[in-house]
Amino acid sequence: MKNYLLGCDWGTSSFRLRLINSTDIQLIGEITSQEGIANTFTSWKANGEPKGISREQFFRVQLQRQINLLAKQLTINLDDIPVVISGMASSSIGMDEVPYATLPFPVDGSLASIKRLETQVDFAHDIILISGVRTEHDVMRGEETQLIGLLALLDTLHVDSEESILIFPGTHSKHIYIQNQQVVDFQTFMTGEVFNLMSHYSILKDSVESNGLTVFEERELDAFKSGINQSHDSSILNSLFRVRTNQLFNQLTKRQNALYLSGLLIGNELKSLINQPTWQLILCSGNNLYELYKLAMEELHLSERTITISADLIDKATIAGQVKIAQNQLLPLSK
Repeated sequence: MKNYLLGCDWGTSSFRLRLINSTDIQLIGEITSQEGIANTFTSWKANGEPKGISREQFFRVQLQRQINLLAKQLTINLDDIPVVISGMASSSIGMDEVPYATLPFPVDGSLASIKRLETQVDFAHDIILISGVRTEHDVMRGEETQLIGLLALLDTLHVDSEESILIFPGTHSKHIYIQNQQVVDFQTFMTGEVFNLMSHYSILKDSVESNGLTVFEERELDAFKSGINQSHDSSILNSLFRVRTNQLFNQLTKRQNALYLSGLLIGNELKSLINQPTWQLILCSGNNLYELYKLAMEELHLSERTITISADLIDKATIAGQVKIAQNQLLPLSK
């Protein structure tokens, strides 16, 4: 199939495989599962390594099974179509460990760190593993591919990304600094993970109700804004205990208190941006966090220099990044 590519986003806890038309970056079909890198590695340690099966071969078998499922779903023979894999497959628990790229990192993906794995008799696909990027104190895997694709898409829309900080909210939020068409720095914030830990495993777990936080009432958003403002005024370690006293003294409902906790953490993540007034901000958020981060930007008076990217464009960015890197590496997109 000429000009087609299999794009795989293989995260720690999830798996996504797509058939992509590389000429127009269009999605033909996809499958997803919860068979992420961590579970696959654990399965190899238990069932593959004792039998002398190499880690790479074990991962190839799992990948081939998913390719077969996609082929069946689309009723298309996918043999000989190259596979580009981003995410955790290039990590120490992935298919094969690939060294990180370093800064400065060109946003066109030309210096992406990759490893090529050739076809085998029982695996009729070239594989290109994309590694992440590192600084002296920080790392990212997967976001660099999404970044490359997003900036390419923004360029076609004539959106200027020069001297910008791209904000990718999530379990481990990333703030990525772009200057002279290069990533010059980035920072990771454990915002989502700390929210999960605090709301499910700490003394605060009985003070909040965090399930189903997708539609918000006005009083809940007021609690979120209160958390944002509190994060700016005091130490996060002290402010976190106020979640406990909010409930103890009946000042907020448990659901409002969960929004207050979210405001504390998101506000703490974003407040450093106040002191960087010359940088344009680009908020790259999916639907689940869009409203909260947008409101946080407004509350911190960052909105005037913030461009918000639609969830649809964010979703397309990984595909565009995988295609861009494949083209840079001169990987034939058809055989």
